[in-house]
Amino acid sequence: MIENSAENLHKSILLNETVELLAIKANGIYVDATLGLGGHTETILSTHPGSRVIGIDQDAAAIALASKRLAKFGERVTFVHANFTKLKEVLEDNGIDRVDGLIADLGVSSLQFDSDERGFSFRFDAPLDMRMDAGSDVPTAADLLATLSQDEIANVIYRFGEERFSRRIARRIVEKRENGEPVTTTKQLIELIERSVRRSPKDKIHPATRTFQALRIAVNHEVEILEQFVRDAVESLKIEGRFAVITFHSLEDRIVKQTFQKLSGKCFCPPRMPVCTCGAKKIVEIITKKPVVPSEDETRENPRSRSAKLRAVRRLVH
Repeated sequence: MIENSAENLHKSILLNETVELLAIKANGIYVDATLGLGGHTETILSTHPGSRVIGIDQDAAAIALASKRLAKFGERVTFVHANFTKLKEVLEDNGIDRVDGLIADLGVSSLQFDSDERGFSFRFDAPLDMRMDAGSDVPTAADLLATLSQDEIANVIYRFGEERFSRRIARRIVEKRENGEPVTTTKQLIELIERSVRRSPKDKIHPATRTFQALRIAVNHEVEILEQFVRDAVESLKIEGRFAVITFHSLEDRIVKQTFQKLSGKCFCPPRMPVCTCGAKKIVEIITKKPVVPSEDETRENPRSRSAKLRAVRRLVH
């Protein structure tokens, strides 16, 4: 269990770079769509005394800790327990039409990753849960491994984790299940993966990293909801408003990059299509021609930041 102390509040990844791209305005209204432990929100509120933030997170435990951390800002911060897919509803409920900026950090929060109870990390033996909203009724990772077919499990691990040994892992999961030993804990899954995956001594990541990532993405439907969220976020911006997104794996980054490109007017239709059907329309300017990545100092201090990529856009028209 994580201690609820200030010492445990890890520094947000790409913190200064993100806030700089948001170009915080005095008296501006901002949304932190993935509040986590509140690091980005704290910096936004500290940058301009008149700024206000709507902090959204689907993890009730994160809301509780962030509320304590940000209590000094009083009514300048509003906490909402919801998935970021509810962005437009959240703004409407708070009487807000459009905002000056939004941020979304799509990684697993330190609170979740460091929990020894929720199954996000292979550092602890815990139930295979992996739900970002622990109080929801969506199937857990253990539920998926107990109900999906061998091919479906392999496809999840390969698509979302890019794990080349996905079929071997899936086969062993199903074999254990059929022998009356379903995989229900992180320790069981790790042992199975370590017997299934060949890694060279040069590999820098744990052999279970890709599979754990894949299951987390599948449990929380992270990929399916991402493009629509990006579009909703852009639609919620004022003219000149900015939206910054931090991703942590190639599939996420590709969706954000291509959605930004479509919203900046780039057409993805086949060359011979007589009429554009992909929905490309120039309503934003991409202000990060290449993704911003952590410095060597940051990756050395925080190895979790090594795969982070930050992209941002500016709203041009309504």
